[in-house]
Order: sequence, then C-alpha cells, then structure tokens
Amino acid sequence: MGKYNVRPDIDAAAEKAGPAIGSRREIENLPSVLWAGEQVDMLASGIYGGGNGLVALTNMRLVFFRHGMMSQKLEDFPLINVSSVQWSAGILMGTLSVFSSGNRADIKSVAKAPGEALSGRLRMLLATANTQVAPPAWGGMPAGAQDVASRLATLDQLRVAGAITDTEYQEHRTAILNSI
Repeated sequence: MGKYNVRPDIDAAAEKAGPAIGSRREIENLPSVLWAGEQVDMLASGIYGGGNGLVALTNMRLVFFRHGMMSQKLEDFPLINVSSVQWSAGILMGTLSVFSSGNRADIKSVAKAPGEALSGRLRMLLATANTQVAPPAWGGMPAGAQDVASRLATLDQLRVAGAITDTEYQEHRTAILNSI
C-alpha cells in the first residue's frame, strides 16, 4: 500500500499490506474514524456492502471504511463482540467472514496474502483475549486446560503461517501460560 505519512502505525500497517488499489483516500482519512488510543495493526482492501474500501485491524476493533466522493461507509466490529473469523480464498483473492453479535459480515475480494495475515492475527487476538474458563468437557482434560491447549495450538499455527513474528509468539505464549 506504500508510504502515506499519515501516522506511524498506519504507515507501518500499509507497508506490511503491500500494494492495493483504491485505498489511498481511506488510508489518509482513517485517523478521523479511530478512537482515542486506538492503534492500527494491519490493513487490507476489500468489498463490503457494495463498495470497495479499507479493512483495518486495530487493538480495539476491526473496521471497514469506505470514503467516497459522495458518501462514506463505516462499520466496525469491536473485538470484544467478535466470536469468530473465517477465511476462504481462491488463487488471488478471498473472503473474510466475521461473526459478531450473532451476525455474519463477509468482506470479499481481499488479496490473499494480506487477508490470510489479517485473519490469522485476528484469530490470535481472539484466542489470547479469551481468558474465560469453560464448563467441564467430556474428556479427561479439565476445560481450562483444553482452552489453554487450544489457544497454544492456534498460536503455533499463526507462527508457522508467518502471521506473527517469533517475538510476538513468545510474548503471547507467555501470556497464555501465565493465565493458568
């Protein structure tokens, strides 16, 4: 997506995302829709609600933002309300499906590499944020241990997929283990 000189976190996220078409206006206007203290982690372009726009993953929410000449669209999914995320892809493009508050939002035509990375990062954020202990399960392993094992497995998958760095992996692994 290039260098925009908007804000350091937005510029870094745009650089990680790579080339994108039709996102310049959204990137330049993104600070106007961010909350106080909100930091942008990842960006991608996609189509949602009939228009091409910007998908931004922040430390607080997933945002779809379209800033057109005649209209704007903003839809956000606070991370606390997101129950799961699904990524499905073809050769070049994919669809990011976000399940939040009983609804499903499909963001289509997301480039494969940034879409995979964004969905993996979102899964990791959801896994590390989930510190509730489930009721006892059917197996011999206590529910809390199952939750920790599941979160560690997800974290391992993210590292193998390259969605997180080794440093991020170690930090999140330590946080998960400290939650026991």
